[in-house]
Amino acid sequence: MTNTRNNQQNNQQNSQRNVQQNGTRTTLVIGGTGKTGRRVAERLTAQGLPVRVGSRSGEPPFVWEDPSTWEAAIEGVGAVYVTYYPDLGFPGAAEAVGAFSELAVKKGARRLVLLSGRGEPGAVISENKLKESGADWTVVRASWFNQNFDESFFLEPVLAGELALPTADAVEPFVDADDIADVVTAALTDDKHIGRTYELSGPRSLSFRDVAAELSQVTGREITYIPVTLDDYRAVLRENGLPVEFADLFGLILDGRNARVVHGVEEALGRDPRDFSVFAKDAAATGIWNV
Repeated sequence: MTNTRNNQQNNQQNSQRNVQQNGTRTTLVIGGTGKTGRRVAERLTAQGLPVRVGSRSGEPPFVWEDPSTWEAAIEGVGAVYVTYYPDLGFPGAAEAVGAFSELAVKKGARRLVLLSGRGEPGAVISENKLKESGADWTVVRASWFNQNFDESFFLEPVLAGELALPTADAVEPFVDADDIADVVTAALTDDKHIGRTYELSGPRSLSFRDVAAELSQVTGREITYIPVTLDDYRAVLRENGLPVEFADLFGLILDGRNARVVHGVEEALGRDPRDFSVFAKDAAATGIWNV
């Protein structure tokens, strides 16, 4: 425990020194209203660093599909947290990330931190495009977030008491968005993370049946897991106006490539990652799952 506290104190001191050395140029947080971007923006602001939120509603706006919005968004920016929606593995993502990264460096942004997908070959292409820009880069790879169950597309199924998903009995070491934000913030502010690729996960792997059981316990009502086929899930996505490609991401769970626990949080921050059970208790206490 003492070593963990010392590591955290040293990380904070190193971050403060590097911020002083690099000045206080604005950091652009793309997706700054999303699950990880919002948290990164909050952490940078708490350190007294200027932040610009990159989003459709931002001032100026940032839209991945409209490159004419990019230049104004990166004017005067020294670092960028790069997140791509809907996913780095989707068609066109690598080209967009590469073009943006080149422009960002040309405009004076030296530090680029990319949120990538763990176990996604398509995402690696986007990573390489960003690296080719010549920036001081860090790649943070993550897969399924804890917060998908209270801030994203699994919220409605949890409220309905039924997780109908194409995951069979596969397992996933869900990672917490707060852990991702802590790693990203460290990478944006501390030179020691330049050139590093961190793979993040939680401390244990769970099946969606395990998740349903844990959510049942903290909510006090029955939440069941029902396995469905990928085709059935694609039909549900189509009916709800969502990209059917999201179904393909479940293949990353089904083939087991991300089933093992990895240690990027500990490598970057010198502490253990947050467990799903802690997340579930905290989320339940907010009343988000009350019906």
